[in-house]
Amino acid sequence: MRLNKLLQKDYTLSSLYYQIKLPLDVEILIPADDPVRLLSAFVEGMELSDLYQTYGRIKKNQAKLFDKILVFVEECENLYDFRIAYNGKVSLHTLKRLRKKLCRIRQEEGIVFVHGTGRRKTRLRKSLETLKTYIAKLKEYNKKLYVCGDRNSYSKADPDATFMRMKEDAMLNEQLKPAYNLQHGVDSEYITWLDISSRPTDTRTLIPFLKDMELYLPLKYQEIVADAGYESEENYLFLEENGQLAYIKPQNYEILKTRKYRQDIGRMENMKYDEKADCYYCKNGQVLTVQYEKREKTASGYRRIVTVYRSSGCGGCPFKTDCIKGNNCKTPMEDRQKVLYVSKKMKEEHQETIKRITSDYGTQLRMDRSETETCDPLIT
Repeated sequence: MRLNKLLQKDYTLSSLYYQIKLPLDVEILIPADDPVRLLSAFVEGMELSDLYQTYGRIKKNQAKLFDKILVFVEECENLYDFRIAYNGKVSLHTLKRLRKKLCRIRQEEGIVFVHGTGRRKTRLRKSLETLKTYIAKLKEYNKKLYVCGDRNSYSKADPDATFMRMKEDAMLNEQLKPAYNLQHGVDSEYITWLDISSRPTDTRTLIPFLKDMELYLPLKYQEIVADAGYESEENYLFLEENGQLAYIKPQNYEILKTRKYRQDIGRMENMKYDEKADCYYCKNGQVLTVQYEKREKTASGYRRIVTVYRSSGCGGCPFKTDCIKGNNCKTPMEDRQKVLYVSKKMKEEHQETIKRITSDYGTQLRMDRSETETCDPLIT
C-alpha cells in the first residue's frame, strides 16, 4: 500500500495553537486503493429491500388481524355456545381465555386428536390450531410495537435504529435507510456536547439534549441558537421556563419574504387582527370571530390550546376561491366558510423570536452559526 500524501497540517506539533475543524477531509486522508473504500463500495451495493419492509405497516396489519380474530371469536361462540367477547372487543387475554374454554371442552367430551394421512381433523382441533396461530401472531405484533415504542419504524438488524430519509448525493436524492440522528452543541467552535437520538426529526431532540448537557456540564448556557428544524411551541416554552433565550429560526422565515406568501389572502399573517375584540378581518372585510378552543396533544405528550376562528359571511365573496384552499373537502365551495386554527402562544413566541433573530445581536449569532459548520445547535 502506498503512503498517503499529507495535504493537511500536522496539528500535533503545535497543539496549543491549532484547533481541529470537523469533519476532516476523508477523501484526502484515505487513498483510492485503500481496502476501506472497497468495503464501502460493497456496502453501497447491498440489497436492502428486505430491510425497508420493516418500515411502518405494523399497526395497520395488527388492525387487520384484530378484525379476523373478532370474526373467529364470534364463530367459536356460535359453535360451542358460550360468550367470551363483550362490546366487540378482543385482546390477547381474551384469546387465552378462549383457549382454556376449548381445552376444557376437549377434556369433558374426551376428544382425542388423531394424526396421520387419511384422518380428518375434528372441528375443535381446527379451532384450537387457528387460535394458536392468532395468539402467536398477536404476540409478534405486540413485541414489534414494544420495540418500536413512540417511533414509527425500526430496523430488524438494529432495533435501536430508525428509518430516516437520507440525502446522499449531490442532487439530494432521498433514500430510506436505518440511521441515528446525531446532535452536537458548539461553543466558540468547540464541540461541548454530543447526543445520539433515534428520532428522525430534530424537533423532539432539543429538550433531551439540553437536559443531558446540564446534568454533566458545570455551566448553563443562556442563549440557544438553532435552525428551523428545532422550532416548536414545546421547545419555546421549555427554554422560557428554563431561563434561556431562544434564537431559533422560524420554519417559514424564508417563505415570509416571498411575494407569493405576502399576497396569499387566506393566510392568518396577511389578515388584520383586532387584539381587543380578538378577531380577524379578511380582505373582503368579513369578521372571523372565536368559535371555541380545542386542546391538542402532540406526539411527545405536550398539550397545546388552539383557538378556532370562523367567518359566517363567505357567501358570494369574490375572493373565496383564493382565500379558502383545499380540494379534498367534501363540502361544496359555495357552502364552505373560512376557518382559522391559531395557537396564540405559538403566535406570540413566533413574533418574539423573529424580533430577536433580526436584531443586530441575533444576526451576528446566526452568522457565527453559519460559519461554524459543526453547529447543531450553537450554544453561547
